Amino acid sequence: MSELHVVFGSGPLGKWTARELVKLGKSVRVINRSGRADGLPAGVEIAAGDAYDAAKNIELTGGAAAIYQCAQPEYHEWAEKFPGFQAAIMEAAVQNKTKFIVGDNLYMYGDTNGQPIREELPYQAHTKKGKVRAEMANAVLEAHRSGKIRAAIGRASNFFGPDDHVVTDMVIHPALDGKAVSLLGRLDQPHTFSYVPDFGRLLATLGTREEALGQVWFTPSPAAVTQQELVKLLEAEVGKPVKTQLAGKFLLSVFGLFNKAAGESVEMLYEWEKPFVMDSSKAEKAFGWQATPLRQAIQETIAFIRA
Repeated sequence: MSELHVVFGSGPLGKWTARELVKLGKSVRVINRSGRADGLPAGVEIAAGDAYDAAKNIELTGGAAAIYQCAQPEYHEWAEKFPGFQAAIMEAAVQNKTKFIVGDNLYMYGDTNGQPIREELPYQAHTKKGKVRAEMANAVLEAHRSGKIRAAIGRASNFFGPDDHVVTDMVIHPALDGKAVSLLGRLDQPHTFSYVPDFGRLLATLGTREEALGQVWFTPSPAAVTQQELVKLLEAEVGKPVKTQLAGKFLLSVFGLFNKAAGESVEMLYEWEKPFVMDSSKAEKAFGWQATPLRQAIQETIAFIRA
């Protein structure tokens, strides 16, 4: 039997982390609520579990070399549920003495006023969800420093790609269907978009490289582009003009009356109103691989949707 790696969550990040681990020759168990998931390689075990149940998490991760935290509560429930959710998964890493690899975002850095975001920047979250993410990240890193676990955190900017249902469903899918794509804030500000297969590759790398532990790493990502430039790339691939619709604070607030996720997005609009540029050079240099080029990532996503 090859080394066991356990992934919590079967969303896009969980699936791509599992796929990369299989490429590395690992045995993989994916845990979600239903015990069912499609699109995973043959041989990947799917197990049903409730991530809030620390005792069950300990049972399901016994003997694992690494645990990957790729799951989350509903977006509008982060403040109330996310810290306890992740703590219950981390307890399994503590009790089973296994590595703990966390998939994270950039919310905890707050508004850097256009300054490029690097791993070592201080946490200056000014949003509810940013403060939650900062609290959770600090808990993981403190557990590592105290010797309770061996951990690493991988982060990405707003990601898209096969299996994604956020940016992909807002921008790429409607472009293929001849519908208006939904954009946010300003169209002329550079923004880093990460590709979810690259994010999964990063987490798999962190879980299989001892020298990565105890640190934060950003997913290798293409150079930032404006939303206007992203639309031009899409037009080149679909071979026709792409219509756009732009949402700001007012429209998101109105949508939020009917859609809780839209309402929660209002406080994150700063990411789309100024340059939001992530510097992923640390991981690129350390691990010796580059991001999937943006045009190729768009082409692969379109092929996945069409299939």
